[in-house]
Amino acid sequence: MAELADVCHSPADQAAIISSGSFRTDGMIVIPCSMKTLAGIRAGYADGLVGRAADVVLKEGRKLVLVPREMPLSTIHLENMLALSRMGVAMVPPMPAYYNHPQTIDDVTHHVVTRVLDQFGLEYRKARRWNGLRAEKFSQEDA
Repeated sequence: MAELADVCHSPADQAAIISSGSFRTDGMIVIPCSMKTLAGIRAGYADGLVGRAADVVLKEGRKLVLVPREMPLSTIHLENMLALSRMGVAMVPPMPAYYNHPQTIDDVTHHVVTRVLDQFGLEYRKARRWNGLRAEKFSQEDA
């Protein structure tokens, strides 16, 4: 992934430019987001650069999108996600959309990427949008 990035920071680099509110961004995506990171963000525990950058995004009123990676979810996980959602954080769990009839893992991945980028109003060229129900015949075995 580092070779795809314009800039790459060490997770321990609290002095990185993204740890300052004066560095302007449109927001932040944490994908995947562990429950440890999610809990730290909720509590304002800015341990490491990801937590600090998320804290900055929240305090500056910018868009924060978290893509939680755990399952199943405990009550603690759900309460943390609810609290963050109430703070305006978008929770986008990476759930496959079976209504699009995915054929490959790439199809599922493209759907998740589409939904995440939608949070910022960004288009994704591999997006498959819902076009309504198509007339399909299902056999009794499919029902």
